[in-house]
Amino acid sequence: MSTGSLQPPYSGNPNVPPRLTISPTVLAHRSATLSKLDSGALKTPVKLEPPPEPPKSPPPDTFLLPHERDILVLSTAVKLLLYPSYRSTDFEVHRNWLAITKSLPLSKWYYDTTSEWTLDYPPFFAYFEWVMSLFARIVDPKITDLNNLNYDAWSVIAFQRTTVIVTELVMAAALLRFIRGSVDKTMQTIISASILLHPSFLIVDHMHFQYNGFMFGILLWSILMAKEGNKLASGILFAVLLNFKHIYMYLAPAYFIYLLRSYCMTSQGTPLPKQFLTLANAVILVFAVSLGPFAIMGQLPQLLSRLFPFTRGLNHAYWAPNAWALVTMLDRVLLKVAQTFRPGIINEAGVQSTSRGLVGDTVFAVIPNVKPIHTFIVTVAFQLIWLFKLWRVPTYRSFVCALTLCGWTSFMFGWHVHEKAIMLVLVPLSLMAADNQAHFRTFVLTSVAGIFSLFPLLFTPAETLVKIVYSIIWGILVFNGLSRRVYESVDLEPTSFLILR
Repeated sequence: MSTGSLQPPYSGNPNVPPRLTISPTVLAHRSATLSKLDSGALKTPVKLEPPPEPPKSPPPDTFLLPHERDILVLSTAVKLLLYPSYRSTDFEVHRNWLAITKSLPLSKWYYDTTSEWTLDYPPFFAYFEWVMSLFARIVDPKITDLNNLNYDAWSVIAFQRTTVIVTELVMAAALLRFIRGSVDKTMQTIISASILLHPSFLIVDHMHFQYNGFMFGILLWSILMAKEGNKLASGILFAVLLNFKHIYMYLAPAYFIYLLRSYCMTSQGTPLPKQFLTLANAVILVFAVSLGPFAIMGQLPQLLSRLFPFTRGLNHAYWAPNAWALVTMLDRVLLKVAQTFRPGIINEAGVQSTSRGLVGDTVFAVIPNVKPIHTFIVTVAFQLIWLFKLWRVPTYRSFVCALTLCGWTSFMFGWHVHEKAIMLVLVPLSLMAADNQAHFRTFVLTSVAGIFSLFPLLFTPAETLVKIVYSIIWGILVFNGLSRRVYESVDLEPTSFLILR
């Protein structure tokens, strides 16, 4: 073992001898031994020996460490136990899409009306359903029978539940990659585990039934590429995601500003035309692959009418707890007042419209009706605040913060917002939960409110205990685990979550 090293001379003068330096560990060891000799603690001369070898560095990360494997096994076991649980009409929606994509030619996918659950996701998700339909036909040919509506045999339940678990591995792989590239692996493990085991995925995907885990996996891979500096790949993955599910358009403004400012410009703001064209061509290619076949067949208007059904109204059947829910409540209060004092101002068409819990246009009884353009203007106006800050400070941290706030703004002020859209806030916010105390407090409050807002999706008695107990256990483990490790740097002034850094 080397206990010292020869350093070059202090100057270029060859007459000056080289300096011998000895490591602090060796000095401490020998000083302790000499002290014992001087004090008489050691009566006989001893041979000075080098200190013990330092501990060897841990072996490189394996594919899955034991605790990571335990988390994955636990997650899978819980989800397997939920196979017989409540499933919403979305279960039949996706079964019908398997049948549409397998039984009909491409030209009829967005025209079929055999079932009321018509195909209304972008083409990449339709292609995804077609791939799964190949396996579904092997498991049970009746699954892909277009006229076999509301088919609920155990074969289709097991198949569709399994596809959710398997495709969710895309998210698990991204979360594992976050751990591998982190400085504080313990903290990142808690965050990654909290996302993989998040009650929102358990409620929405594994009981209610959707494929959000798979698509949020693509989003997390895109965010991860931005973190690692591969911004072209980040943009391409987000373009792919938009062609799986268009609800992620809520996050598009943050991506546009971030990639334009950090990839297509220098830090001084000088345009980089070559990189701009590279990114633009890559995104155009993704959309061409997705929409090209339908554009060639002249079906883009039909496809867009399926993707953006503005006739569905301001409020979703299950109201999202956003600004328009408060406006709707205010309209009901004013209706009671008007019925007593000013019955002539009441719009009779709106007396039942806002409270019937059905999908349809929302008409107010007293307040002027809100149109899609109104929600668009309000949403963009608030998003510009975060986007301006992101333009000035186009860092990864500012980007994730802007993503969260764009999702939050769209959830609060968007048109026909689904209650499930709160996941667009909860997932990116989780990545910042340990940044400082302000983010942690915001994470706790938003998680509690967001998860609670999803509870109405599961209204059957059998699932009530499951959703409540599971969410409480998740909250105790995650909040306690993070709170013990979260720190706030003393040189940072107290700040609101809304201030981008």
